[in-house]
Amino acid sequence: MAIDAPARAVLPEVRRPLSPLERWYWIADQVSPLNVIARVRVTGRLTPSLLRQALGALRVRHPLLRVAIESGADGPCFVPTDAPIPLRWVAGTADDDWLRQINEHEMVQAVDWRTGPLCRTVVVTNDDVHDLILTLPHCIADGTTVLSLVKDWLTLAAGRGSDVREPGLPASEEMFPRRHRGRAGARRLRWQRSRDDRRLRRLRPARVEPSEFVPFTARRTRVVHRSLSADQVDALLRACRRERTTVHGVLAAAMVAAVAGDGPERPAGVAIGSPINFRDGLVPPVPDTAVGTYVATVGSLVPVETSLWSMARTISRDLVRRKRRGEHFGMVNLVGGSCPMTVEESAPLIDFIETQGPVNLCISNIGRYDFPASIGPWQLSGAQFLAGLSVCGYFVATVNTSHDRLHWNFSYVEGGLPRDRAVRLVAASFDAVLAALGEE
Repeated sequence: MAIDAPARAVLPEVRRPLSPLERWYWIADQVSPLNVIARVRVTGRLTPSLLRQALGALRVRHPLLRVAIESGADGPCFVPTDAPIPLRWVAGTADDDWLRQINEHEMVQAVDWRTGPLCRTVVVTNDDVHDLILTLPHCIADGTTVLSLVKDWLTLAAGRGSDVREPGLPASEEMFPRRHRGRAGARRLRWQRSRDDRRLRRLRPARVEPSEFVPFTARRTRVVHRSLSADQVDALLRACRRERTTVHGVLAAAMVAAVAGDGPERPAGVAIGSPINFRDGLVPPVPDTAVGTYVATVGSLVPVETSLWSMARTISRDLVRRKRRGEHFGMVNLVGGSCPMTVEESAPLIDFIETQGPVNLCISNIGRYDFPASIGPWQLSGAQFLAGLSVCGYFVATVNTSHDRLHWNFSYVEGGLPRDRAVRLVAASFDAVLAALGEE
């Protein structure tokens, strides 16, 4: 199957400084890998040459897949690169070999930002069953980005992609609504921080305390995978409607309950972060097909209660209020005011996040992502995204509902949480949801 790619000479290139948010993720990635990963299972005949051709076309379509990062006296900048997107072809023998590849390679190896491109791929293959894995650094990607790209990759491989080329966009901060920019944005951020500081002093929420300190540069992310079946997802949706809350609220409440029960004493409250997708709030709005990082984490301070549903309602309502106030934009502005220019200057900020940052427990849920069940001759299943942690947390979940399953991937810092403790937290979170559905 031939896949035509236009000549490079006609392609628009991205040459601009990294924004403060992009720069912070780039710095964190140099300390310890901060990757965002998509995986999908493909059933049917696939060849390396076909997928390489499609990667060439994917690279042509998206300008940020044609860049490296150059670090100069004025800070890091995106610069064009001719390097192709790497593809590894790995023979698999077990059904979960894809997760082993992610744990042993994709989570522990940073994407080479100096040479670019800021993307790499691996295919774990066993006869006509293939797990496609696509990895990008968080400085140009979020969960929506990587799932959109792996879908685009397969569409191009099937010869069904259009000639549409995505434009090179400015940094997200330049597209913020006016009320969240400049002096108005700074004023809103002061109000936001004052409000949260008062709640922090009153509730004194617990954080995830590591079993031992792992040096920042030695930190590696490990993942435990869980999922809910189609019937369980339907039951969860019905229960959420009955209890007037959201799926995100329930999953977050389950993780709060797990952390609250993890220590010798039950805390009064637990802080948990929730990344908010702000693509549709930009001016102009940015489509899901755009490559970039378009999420910001807001923290909820959750009083610990015996009722999972009550905590779920607290979290859901809190997120509605925070999103309405635009606090996710405020968090990006906070990064802009505190982010250093280089990794060498980052120690004070990283130390603050480690010792005083209110959120090292987080759940990133993009909800229902409609990934097709088939593209061309191939049947598709198990589309999901996963995330590395670097210095940004100790216990973080990523969630999406695709192919009739809710995929719930738990990332943790190896050593900071010994595997038995991490598995215990995962089990407590998962079992709390099943118990709420009457499936204990």
